[in-house]
Amino acid sequence: MTENTQQQPPATTTELPTQYTPAEVEGTLYERWVERGYFEADAKSDKPPFTVVIPPPNVTGSLHLGHAFEHTLIDALTRRKRMQGYETLWQPGMDHAGIATQNVVERELAKEGKSRHDLGREAFVERVWQWKAESGGQISGQMKRLGDGVAWSRERFTMDEGLSQAVQTIFKRLYDDELIYRAERIINWCPRCLTAISDIEVEYQDDDGELVSMKYGDGDDTIVVATTRAETMLGDTAVAVHPDDERYRHLVGKLIKLPLTDRSIPVVADTHVDPEFGTGAVKVTPAHDPNDFEIGQRHDLPSITVMDEHAVITAHGPFQGLDRLEARSAIVAALRAEGRIVAEKRPYVHSVGHCSRCKTTIEPRLSMQWWVKVGPLAKAAGDAVRDGKVKIHPQEMEKRYFDWVDNLHDWCISRQLWWGHRIPVWYGPDGEVVCVGPDEEPPSGEGWHQDSDVLDTWFSSGLWPFSTLGWPERTDSLAKFYPNSVLVTGYDILFFWVARMMMFGLYAMDGTPPFHTIALHGMVRDQNGKKMSKSFGNVVNPLDWMDKYGSDALRFTLARGANPGVDVPIGEDWVQGSRNFANKIWNATRFALMNGATVEGPLPDASRMSSTDRWILSRLNSVVAEVDAYYEDYQFAKLSDALFHFAWDEVFDWYVELSKTTFQAGGEPAEVSKRVLGEVLDVTLRLLHPVVPFVTETLWTTLTGGESVVIAEWPADSGFRDADAEREIDTLQSVITEVRRFRADQGLQPGQRVPARLSLDGTALAPHEAAIRQLLRLQPEGEGFSATATLPVAGVEVALDLSGVIDVAAERKRLAKDLAAAEKEKAQATAKLGNEAFLGKAPEPVVEKIRTRLAKAEEDIARITAQLEKLPPA
Repeated sequence: MTENTQQQPPATTTELPTQYTPAEVEGTLYERWVERGYFEADAKSDKPPFTVVIPPPNVTGSLHLGHAFEHTLIDALTRRKRMQGYETLWQPGMDHAGIATQNVVERELAKEGKSRHDLGREAFVERVWQWKAESGGQISGQMKRLGDGVAWSRERFTMDEGLSQAVQTIFKRLYDDELIYRAERIINWCPRCLTAISDIEVEYQDDDGELVSMKYGDGDDTIVVATTRAETMLGDTAVAVHPDDERYRHLVGKLIKLPLTDRSIPVVADTHVDPEFGTGAVKVTPAHDPNDFEIGQRHDLPSITVMDEHAVITAHGPFQGLDRLEARSAIVAALRAEGRIVAEKRPYVHSVGHCSRCKTTIEPRLSMQWWVKVGPLAKAAGDAVRDGKVKIHPQEMEKRYFDWVDNLHDWCISRQLWWGHRIPVWYGPDGEVVCVGPDEEPPSGEGWHQDSDVLDTWFSSGLWPFSTLGWPERTDSLAKFYPNSVLVTGYDILFFWVARMMMFGLYAMDGTPPFHTIALHGMVRDQNGKKMSKSFGNVVNPLDWMDKYGSDALRFTLARGANPGVDVPIGEDWVQGSRNFANKIWNATRFALMNGATVEGPLPDASRMSSTDRWILSRLNSVVAEVDAYYEDYQFAKLSDALFHFAWDEVFDWYVELSKTTFQAGGEPAEVSKRVLGEVLDVTLRLLHPVVPFVTETLWTTLTGGESVVIAEWPADSGFRDADAEREIDTLQSVITEVRRFRADQGLQPGQRVPARLSLDGTALAPHEAAIRQLLRLQPEGEGFSATATLPVAGVEVALDLSGVIDVAAERKRLAKDLAAAEKEKAQATAKLGNEAFLGKAPEPVVEKIRTRLAKAEEDIARITAQLEKLPPA
């Protein structure tokens, strides 16, 4: 076992209240940890580094269960590494969350009857900064409530001066390397937010729409196409069919009349078309559909934009000025009037993209935007995992990663917003385009102006692992803490945030990936496995549970459900159960202190210990090794479960109980056990600390007198094992468990004392007789003892005198009745399973249910028969 660090004289139990009240200790403890600088990281330290960045929460956000879950896992990792002697940095900070933050401030302005255009760009951005200072970042205080051990002095914001310099630097480098370019492409457009949005900002849901089939052309040149967006037909520039489709071979290359317009459009042959789907012919609208845009590029088709940024029709004619949905109905009506509608299906349920911020249906739109050429960057990101430079955990998630980076399309990085990093490109009066780096003066003079767009939020957050450490400057922090040791994040942003960090890290840091390991976790769901959503009414504010049960209870519940890459169900009763565990730790430690448990002096030699002492120390070392292995494999659920069962079952329910008789007897064995109990509690509290920091801090400092468990040494496996002692205590537990079961079967109250004779002579359990009698409430046999029930268990015999304790005749009558019912159940189940006609007709689940009933009946018969045999004659 390891020595305690910075010890002071142990405190007394008078400092521990009889009950643990989290609210009275959590805030004070956290303030003390921060004031003493425990969570800070020294870039000039000679300790080995361990670095984790926080997935930066949006400045608009507040702590939800997903945050609490992720932060619990990261905090557990960093607390353990700090105790292991690493220079540990958990980097905090927040994301400016461009579109989300702009929306919030615009809603505030709307309450005043104003829009951002009333203020102008400069004043609006100033208003956003003002909002951030006053209202943003609630999550920081909530992180402290949870116990997050982050280096607060290093907190960063994606729009602060240093990170803005990093954004401008990498934009300039990518631009100079021809990896950033400007082009007209199809993008996701939100007509409400008036900006391009990324794929991650599009939420797909099944909507009721309509599928309309309509005739293009006339006579022999007629062709039928189907669409859910009839309004876009005004921008059609072709109809496409598959080259091998015999039905339309005669039409390929011909011009056909586009209804409701004065235009004719060609029929083109393209392998993108599925001849088996619908009519095998599709309308092509290059300016309003990404697939159609690609077809248009291959066939040199014009792109005609028929909607403005508000999704209002701009095409000349009777539909001009109509909203897209109004135009849809009007166009279908006009086509119907011309006899061109072949079929209409309503409702037609199909997947439709919506803006994740405002829920408006997004519009694919041809637009001039800035793009990152991701080909070489994505290849490097894929190779880093394939070559083993970066590990993805769990490994089965690698396939999803490769599926993404190996098929990545160029990334649209411009947004038509005012809040964010403005694109550092200036345009001149004669068509000049100048990209300006952070140390360069932008061009000035008449006719020069800066691009009005800002960068996608993921652009700046993609730099997070190194921009937070001072890049592009070669700082001490960058040299010490890059690359990060591990990234802990949800599998849901593997594609969007993780892939971008990989691309930018490898590019900016000379081929060094941003982290060694990517540890992916699942999503938090409700106790029934259902996604948490306001519409479902099952969203939980974690602060409510922390207020009610304590932060440790919430943390332990979340960690205990954290299997790698798997979603985590959570319910309030589970948090309540974890609160009970915290109380158990408190009460057991308080009892141990009252009985003299101590950490003073060296651990006694094993030769002076009882088998009970040697057993618990052997088990303790095994658990230390087990927990270490689980941490290295990011198995938070398994390590939490191992600690729970060791602490509750083995330490509190067995070792403490078995030691009571030793303490009562006094003498050297009692002094040895007090020191062993102190050691076990010391190590157990240190093992538990990363997951449940508050209760363990209070108990550990009281037990040891140490300054703080935060800076205590992480326990090491000393290698001590005692297989004989483990077998002996296993046998002891079997005896006690079996007799307890028998007592319960006979209806005896837990505290009811029963005369008993224990045949322990010559067995390893002989020294444990006092403990066995105390735990089982067995009094000495005494005069007139009559062995009315004898239990042979694990090589020993326990004879009980129940004559004055239970009504044997009544008990026999009750058991006989239960036996008859079980035998009747067995007979009925056996008859059904022996009936061929029944088996031939009954569904398999019904047959399986009968088999289960039979097995249960047979178990009941065996159990009741054994109980009857153990009873004395009536």
